[in-house]
Amino acid sequence: MNGADAAPPDRDPGLQPERTRLAWRRTTLSGTVVAVLAAKAALHGGATPLSVLAVSLCCVLWLAFLLIAHGRIRTLASANRPPALPPPHVAAAALCTLALAVCGALLVL
Repeated sequence: MNGADAAPPDRDPGLQPERTRLAWRRTTLSGTVVAVLAAKAALHGGATPLSVLAVSLCCVLWLAFLLIAHGRIRTLASANRPPALPPPHVAAAALCTLALAVCGALLVL
């Protein structure tokens, strides 16, 4: 039998998928903390229209990241060899994380 016709052996991923799932969960938890602390900071000194807008933006960004992360966690859990995260999802997750950090920082200042 020709070696080119042989199916590749199943991959033994070890604990790498579990570590990746946990990293997505930790990042989601960090975003949750930022959103909650942003809301607390905005409401502590009295709610202004600008602070309410910033908190709303934080919540929307957090929900967007949560959607991306949950999808990735489900993909990692369901496949022996999960596909790579599509570039638009990578960009969206990075943008949500960066924008959430900026919004949270602006509310604290």
